[in-house]
Amino acid sequence: MSAAVENVASSPAAGRIEARSLDVFYRIEDAKKNQPKEKQAITSVDLDVEPLEVLALIGPSGCGKSTFLRVLNRMNDTVPGCRVAGKVFLDGDDVLAPQFDVVGLRRRVGMVFQRPQPFPKSIFDNVAYGMRAHGLRDKAEIARRVEDALRRAALWDEVKDRLDANALGLSGGQAQRLCIARALAVAPEVLLMDEPTSALDPIATARLEELIHELRRELTIVIVTHSMQQAARVSQRTAFFYMGQLIEVGQTKTIFTRPKETRTEDYISGRFG
Repeated sequence: MSAAVENVASSPAAGRIEARSLDVFYRIEDAKKNQPKEKQAITSVDLDVEPLEVLALIGPSGCGKSTFLRVLNRMNDTVPGCRVAGKVFLDGDDVLAPQFDVVGLRRRVGMVFQRPQPFPKSIFDNVAYGMRAHGLRDKAEIARRVEDALRRAALWDEVKDRLDANALGLSGGQAQRLCIARALAVAPEVLLMDEPTSALDPIATARLEELIHELRRELTIVIVTHSMQQAARVSQRTAFFYMGQLIEVGQTKTIFTRPKETRTEDYISGRFG
């Protein structure tokens, strides 16, 4: 078995994230001066994510929560003109260090996006893709891991008889669970979820929320959601972002019933957002 895909999530310490003095800037065009300038998307964020917890990120559109999420596995590296300052530690390692292995980071910190993005390949090949990319060649081991990932994503019983079928034929809820299985197949420590149910119907949403509860036994999960009801259902802690700043973070029940900050209370009560 390739060392690159061995299970590291079994360690009780695996999956701890610490963000320190995190700033994110985007280069935008200044229409008046016809030259680029920097816009700050996140300002001095300090936030910890504990192992094996679900942390929900809430806040109005454009507040920085998705930007923060993408920093955690350096997806912002793919955005031209994006600049990140500060530190992000994963199990004590600074993932923003120039020499840090970004490919290895994205195996350890998987991501599920707002809309399901299955590859135009078979269901089997979608799940096997990451393992093969990380050097695993044993066909029997790949098959075992594909089945295991599909079972953990609560999809195996629905697709076990059509693994060779094109994944683009799956329903929206099935496609999202397939993307989760694809991430799970390479044994991540952390799973990032950027509004994973926004394109799903209520039944598919409920199934995905049940899956989040199951996965929390083995993974750290950070989820961006616009649904405060969803945050209350799935998370142990909630962080409220507003205008690029982390306003408040705490136990989910406390955030929704006894927030310390007026802006948090105003957002939760629907006064803005």
